[in-house]
Amino acid sequence: MQNKMFKVLPFAAALAILAAGNTASAQEVVVKIGHVGPLTGAIAHLGKDNENGARLAVEEINKAGLTIDGKKVKLELVAEDDAGDPKTGTAVAQKLVDAKVAAVVGHLNSGVSIPAAKIYSDAGITQISPSSTNPDYTKQGFKTTYRVVATDAQQGPALANYASKGLKAKKVAIIDDATAYGKGLADEFEKTAKANGMTVVAREATNDKATDFKAILTKVKGTQPEVIMYGGMDATGGPLAKQARELGIKAKIVGGDGMCTDKVAELAGVAVENIICSEAGMALSKMAKGADFEKAYKARFNTGVQIYAPFTYDAVYVIADAMKRANSTTPAAILAQMPTTNYNGLIGNVAFDAKGDMKEGIITLYEFKDKKKAVLDIVKM
Repeated sequence: MQNKMFKVLPFAAALAILAAGNTASAQEVVVKIGHVGPLTGAIAHLGKDNENGARLAVEEINKAGLTIDGKKVKLELVAEDDAGDPKTGTAVAQKLVDAKVAAVVGHLNSGVSIPAAKIYSDAGITQISPSSTNPDYTKQGFKTTYRVVATDAQQGPALANYASKGLKAKKVAIIDDATAYGKGLADEFEKTAKANGMTVVAREATNDKATDFKAILTKVKGTQPEVIMYGGMDATGGPLAKQARELGIKAKIVGGDGMCTDKVAELAGVAVENIICSEAGMALSKMAKGADFEKAYKARFNTGVQIYAPFTYDAVYVIADAMKRANSTTPAAILAQMPTTNYNGLIGNVAFDAKGDMKEGIITLYEFKDKKKAVLDIVKM
């Protein structure tokens, strides 16, 4: 009899332990957060930077522990590649909707965020872009569309004001990469440049895959501009600056956040010292906890921050904050809390206006010294 009891008791105990384990796992809710950016192509380094920022936030939140409605919540980052392409972007957006993500951080490019926004709107899923700056992104009227950066309606004028007032330029040539971002930024720059009395001596377009700018630059050189404004990304802006120098063009080259990276220094070589660029947000070096973030980022990913990782990081925390305030992890509950967001994060205070834009727009202007970005000015718009 004793031998039988010896065999039965451990089996019963094992069942009890298994049942307790099942109860514990049933109490843990896995909530999927989507992230989308270009992980292939010429600006894959920027997409990976954005993804890393979101991943760091997810890992921190899980480590600290998140409880919603009495249940332990584990966040899971679902990372997708849109290749910086609008058609791929909408397909990937639908893939995330089908995967039942609670919210999405992305996309990186304005030209991808704009069409993808309708997919998320139709599904009632919050979309927070960390880096899409074209004003049209939030002008579509979708209640699901948000961003945590300033817009080109702020960034373009800040660059134009610096060109006219800081550089005292009278003549400017404008080149863009014909994307929603590049052309949009160039258009906003042009409006303010003209309002400031500058003469636009040339307006040219290339594309976001170009590598040879000699023909356009030779044409521009003949107009003798004091400043060349380029609307595009670092993958094209770097070679453009390098080739301008090779052609003996002495004009300063000003550009937006797409080319305001450490990578542009690598691509432009010594010509990077002729570049002045902007970021549609506070400089990492000026963020109160920027140094701590940079240290944690480097320790986790063994590389430095490119540009918008702090913004994807805060976007994830904004979503988690909405869950806490809603006491729910459903997409509808998260979305309902978004308009009343008032989150003090790494990038500063995050609060949205009626369109989903940041209430406080900050533009940081940079120059390059020893091939590293150095803050020139911070402009509150």
